Amino acid sequence: MVAVPTLVVFLGGMEGSPVEEMVACAQRAAALDTIDSALSTGAFAGAVIATDRPQDLPDPLPAGLTVDVDSEPFHFGRRLADLVTGHSLESVVYLGGGSVPLLPAEGFYCLSRVLSQGEHVVVTNNPYSSDLVAFNPANAMTVLEPPETDNVLARALEMEAGLAVQVLPRTLYTLFDIDSPTDLAILSLVGAGGPRLRRMLSSLGLEVSRYRDVLPLLTSRKAQVMVAGRVGSHSWKYLERETACRVRMIAEERGMEADSRLVKGNVRSLLGFYLEEVGIEGLIKALPGLGDAAVIDTRVLLGHLGLDVGRRQRFLSDLGQPDDIQIPLLRDLTASALTASVPVLLGGHSLMSGGLMALNEFAWTARYEA
Repeated sequence: MVAVPTLVVFLGGMEGSPVEEMVACAQRAAALDTIDSALSTGAFAGAVIATDRPQDLPDPLPAGLTVDVDSEPFHFGRRLADLVTGHSLESVVYLGGGSVPLLPAEGFYCLSRVLSQGEHVVVTNNPYSSDLVAFNPANAMTVLEPPETDNVLARALEMEAGLAVQVLPRTLYTLFDIDSPTDLAILSLVGAGGPRLRRMLSSLGLEVSRYRDVLPLLTSRKAQVMVAGRVGSHSWKYLERETACRVRMIAEERGMEADSRLVKGNVRSLLGFYLEEVGIEGLIKALPGLGDAAVIDTRVLLGHLGLDVGRRQRFLSDLGQPDDIQIPLLRDLTASALTASVPVLLGGHSLMSGGLMALNEFAWTARYEA
């Protein structure tokens, strides 16, 4: 008997300040676009949204969608296992709310086919930090020690439930997700996403000039761009292969959250050591000598410095709004980056991967040339 998959989407945990609500709103819009896209293939039994804020979902909802409201304190693994048993799911395509907003319907159809044609399989976009995990059978969740986060779900299904892992091709469509305002700025600039998401982004009026200034550098053989942070080998290979510029790469601390190095205070960064030696002003002054633009993963720097600044403060830095940042070091870093003599993009893990891919592909498509 063919196990027809159900799409399971988790939404929640992002509410709070206005900047966090903005990202949460974008994740909801992207999730509903994604559900429409997946269900349009006819390859899914339906979709389930697990959420703590059903009142924020618009009416009407996509046909075939069930809303399952959180009733207990949230724990990722237990919540997913309860959905599997409570809805008698046969196989599952799990997504975080802002995950793969650019994956087309064909991609979801292919995922469904893989699950329908094979048992004891798990397919993911990233085995070390997964936010798309498709698996058959669904009841494999019942034999796991429930994972705290989705980052380790694919590996847990492999190691504890014996499922064979397949990794999707590392592309813009499988790696881009919505984690921070940086992702919204990039989507606004390139005009990507489903109809709900595009409408939502058009209402924000985000400042994108720094991102636009980077575009002609990516297509210029005379330019050099510095990239520092959690850059995987796939992103490094992509940048070397698909950009015309030279790339100065400082790749460090990939997997720092999944491996608990961040919470244990074990994050170490070469750029962080340099910042400690020369200060923020010295770091920003050094950037023009390292490249015509800089793309910096601030989460690695903050982890190295032992600063747990909170999501709101990180998001304000991503947006380039230093006046509202309460942490002096992050405020000064953000303000200095805005006045640097070269474009400086600040963000998190998603900027280092799908974000850079989106900027590069748009640069070539729109024929931005230095």
